[in-house]
Amino acid sequence: MKNNVEVEIAGQKYNIKGEESNEYLIRITEFVDGKIQEINNRYADMNPVKAAILAAINIADELHKLKDDYESATEKIESRADELNNIMK
Repeated sequence: MKNNVEVEIAGQKYNIKGEESNEYLIRITEFVDGKIQEINNRYADMNPVKAAILAAINIADELHKLKDDYESATEKIESRADELNNIMK
């Protein structure tokens, strides 16, 4: 079932639809709005489209760093599990 929620991002209202709960959709849009606000606070005269693009780049950077950290942690866990498995043989 699709959920539908009205949110405000950078002063603009949007209807967001998704499979996730309304609370989740609101939390995600508040996160995006917060990132745009951070850019606007740093660069008050920045064009709203440029602020949104810069926020998107910052979010993508965070995502990819977290993915890299996750992959690294997964590899370490698998390696340790293999070591422990070999010890127990």
